[in-house]
Amino acid sequence: MQKIDADLLARAQQGDEAALAALIARMMPAIRKGAASCLAPGLDFEDAVQEGLIGLFQAVRGYRADQGAPFAAYAAACIRHAQQDARRAALRKKHAPLNFSVPLPDAENIPQPGPEELAIAGERYAATLQRMQTDLSALERRALVASAHGQPVARTARELGVSPKTVANALARARRKLRGA
Repeated sequence: MQKIDADLLARAQQGDEAALAALIARMMPAIRKGAASCLAPGLDFEDAVQEGLIGLFQAVRGYRADQGAPFAAYAAACIRHAQQDARRAALRKKHAPLNFSVPLPDAENIPQPGPEELAIAGERYAATLQRMQTDLSALERRALVASAHGQPVARTARELGVSPKTVANALARARRKLRGA
């Protein structure tokens, strides 16, 4: 740990930006070392460095020489505590959905289908509807439509007056016929 000049510290505490920059440059190895040891899901290296800088700013603002501890040791403790607090916050269960989720793509980056693709999709849709009318029985069609709307098999069976097994078999036959065609 480098010894911090008392004059440099006093100027940084008074708001001298050049002195603060020099102080940051001297403390950056300690900040980076602490950041490397605090990595966690939801807290990457750059974020941990930022937390260390916040800890250094708090140390500059809160340091009192009359307490007897050298500034470098006090600043190192403030940096380490800030980074450890950030790591603990990142590891809380309430952040798990954010830490392990996949970002959604931006709407402008999603390729939009052209007229040809839309026409082909429309033709496929019409052909599928036609196959449903010609290839599927009435029971299979009704079971498939109910399933597509998210209706449970048991409820469909009650509405159609048949057993749930009959509805499940009708769904399996409808899927097999539509896949095969």
